Amino acid sequence: MLDKFWQFFSHDIGIDLGTVNTLVLVKGKGILIREPTVVALHKKTRQVLAIGVEAKRMLGRTPAAIETVRPLRDGVISDFDTTEAMLRYFIHKVHQTPGKGGFFSLPKIPKPRIVVGIPSGVTEVERRAVQDACLSAGAREAYLIEEPMAAAIGAKLPVEEPEGVMMVDIGGGTAEIAVISLGGMVINKSLRVAGDELDEAIVNYMRIRYGMLIGEKSAEEAKIEIGSAYPLGKDDLATVVRGRDLASGLPKSLKITASEIREALTPTISQIVSAIQEVLEETPPELLTDIVERGVYLAGGGALIRGLDKKIAEETKLPVYIADDPLTSVVRGCGEVLENLDLLSKVRVTGGLR
Repeated sequence: MLDKFWQFFSHDIGIDLGTVNTLVLVKGKGILIREPTVVALHKKTRQVLAIGVEAKRMLGRTPAAIETVRPLRDGVISDFDTTEAMLRYFIHKVHQTPGKGGFFSLPKIPKPRIVVGIPSGVTEVERRAVQDACLSAGAREAYLIEEPMAAAIGAKLPVEEPEGVMMVDIGGGTAEIAVISLGGMVINKSLRVAGDELDEAIVNYMRIRYGMLIGEKSAEEAKIEIGSAYPLGKDDLATVVRGRDLASGLPKSLKITASEIREALTPTISQIVSAIQEVLEETPPELLTDIVERGVYLAGGGALIRGLDKKIAEETKLPVYIADDPLTSVVRGCGEVLENLDLLSKVRVTGGLR
């Protein structure tokens, strides 16, 4: 009875709580929030000054009294209080819907049921931290689902069938690799090497090769603009990166090509490919046969790196496909299980709070 009361006043929510970006889907309404997982705080009072896009604009530009924080690292909560404040902000934001007027036009009281995607390799303590943060932020129930499972559901793959499905979800903090069958993960590997490490690889490359210090934001922009994992005949593509010359300390601009960015990214991408090969080696033969026929599916922001599907296909000798709208696969999977509570009971992470 109480559950029905709260359903009347709140929306069920699916959240992809990512290291780099957070996406929020509201049941029946679709994805309403896509914001960077960044919070700006006053250093002394710890007062939240900005969240999301506004906070990201402040990165590297704040005065001494303000700091910008990324409250998740490698897919797990590193700053509990800031994560709670950010979740509370997003929950209230999706409930700020104007009423139609009249006697029964009451303000929304956010007490939603929440499904959150988490990395498959997190510990019990890390899982509990996510649930506690959701409940402290105002959720009446918080359920967790592993990101590769959520991505597979969001990609409309037959996760409940007795067939092998391989999903590789490359986000900002982790690369999640899983073989799924009968609503569960048979083999999985969580690699804390993903988008952030790719950005870091470009920063290190520029420092070592050209004696130039660039910011993570500049590295990310170069990766998105001309980054690739496989030669695509477009090595003449180039972009200008700006930073500081380490020898003189003065500002410096440099034109860098797609082949150089690929050279910088290759060691990190090779780690992800090796992890995929390791999972395939551990996969039971019956499921491996299904994967040979069905192929490997990529999701997450990392799936958008040019030629990554070709690189993985070449190394594994398997067909590789990129999921439709890979950036939203996880949050769409969270939304699917909100619509299908039987499926949620099968795929949610058990243990801890309920």
